[in-house]
Amino acid sequence: MSNRIGRYSGYIKPLFCLVDLLILNFTIIFFEINIKHKLLFSIYISALWIILSIKNKFYDVKRFSRVIQILASLIRQFLIFALVLYAFIGFFKQPLISRLELAKYFIALIGLITFTKFVLIYLLSKYRKIFGGNIRKVVVIGDNKNTHQLIKIFNDKPEFGYRFQRKFGVKGEDFDLDNCFYYIVENEIDEVYCSIAELSNEQLRSIVNFTENNLKVLKFIPDNKDIFTKKLIFNYYEYIPVLSFREIPLDDSINKFTKRAFDILLSLFVLICILSWLTPLIGLLIQIESKGPIFFKQLRNGLDYREFYCYKYRSMKPSTSANQATRGDARVTKVGKFIRRTSIDELPQFINVLKGDMSVVGPRPHMVKHNEEFAQKVDKFMVRHFVKPGITGLAQISGFRGEIETKKDIVNRVKYDIFYVESWSLLLDIKIVVLTALNAIKGEEKAY
Repeated sequence: MSNRIGRYSGYIKPLFCLVDLLILNFTIIFFEINIKHKLLFSIYISALWIILSIKNKFYDVKRFSRVIQILASLIRQFLIFALVLYAFIGFFKQPLISRLELAKYFIALIGLITFTKFVLIYLLSKYRKIFGGNIRKVVVIGDNKNTHQLIKIFNDKPEFGYRFQRKFGVKGEDFDLDNCFYYIVENEIDEVYCSIAELSNEQLRSIVNFTENNLKVLKFIPDNKDIFTKKLIFNYYEYIPVLSFREIPLDDSINKFTKRAFDILLSLFVLICILSWLTPLIGLLIQIESKGPIFFKQLRNGLDYREFYCYKYRSMKPSTSANQATRGDARVTKVGKFIRRTSIDELPQFINVLKGDMSVVGPRPHMVKHNEEFAQKVDKFMVRHFVKPGITGLAQISGFRGEIETKKDIVNRVKYDIFYVESWSLLLDIKIVVLTALNAIKGEEKAY
């Protein structure tokens, strides 16, 4: 049996926590909060900060964690800590405490702890990259597209702290698990990554037993073929383990309320501050070039596949054809080319958002006939309809907007949509809205 040696990762989380506790307790001296029992206050905020951190997994930052995930954890932590902070006044009967100074203290904490957290994460990544510290030596068992991409990440991202040692091709005639195990032990490998698609059940059992008996971390690479869910959810019903195929954040009532509030506020802003004056102007230009209605509506499928009318500014000449616009489409007017290029034609969909048919961000709704076609051809296409469709989405800012020219276009769009459905957060919505606005200003190739 081999033991893990030279590991300092166990000290990283306590170090991060200690730094935050020092900030919590020393920052207070710069504010005239008028706390009568300072020691009690210090113990109170320190203890509850630690409890909240454990509950929210605040310090559970992985090597590969994205910035948006870290920001989300910061928001969760401080939203609850704000309630904890002001609860001290009533719980310990401290009426003389200055609420304004306490608010200033809280804002200072947000800035200092956020800044410090990102600085420490940055320094840790540089420590891994430049000095080769906090390293995990890894091997990969399997030889396919997924393992190649993973190995490329290991080699291209030294700041993650993974040192790729060797790949074992399962399908080769010379592959032998015993030789693989010998290499792992002799080279003090820390983590083993296995491609599930290439291993038999018997081989998987052998690898699991070996890694557990030799204190190695074992991770699996799923066979995602075209599209695969982000993760399985493991729960217990009494003593019976049960796996759920996916968990949708927007099924949670708090998340649903948060997203709806964001939709309503942004929709009201756009309708009052932009569409109130833009609609008469766009309507006049549309009428001058071609007679017909200002708005265009079309049946689309939304949440739970329910049909609704999606609104747009009319960008084409009145026609009986309901086909999607293609590159160089003769039906598109001059005004239509401009409003489609800048995505102005989509703005009336904020009416759909206010009505509740759509959300500001979500999978883009397709025409009914296209939905029926794609549902037959694209695996997991219907997963998109677990949430409300959006005016913009993750797929659109990732280069998959507009006309579906090849099957690859719709397959990639669905991949991004499923990732969004399973990974929703308010910060992700804000990021998508900002990037959509920037893309609209500079114009996009497929906006025609």
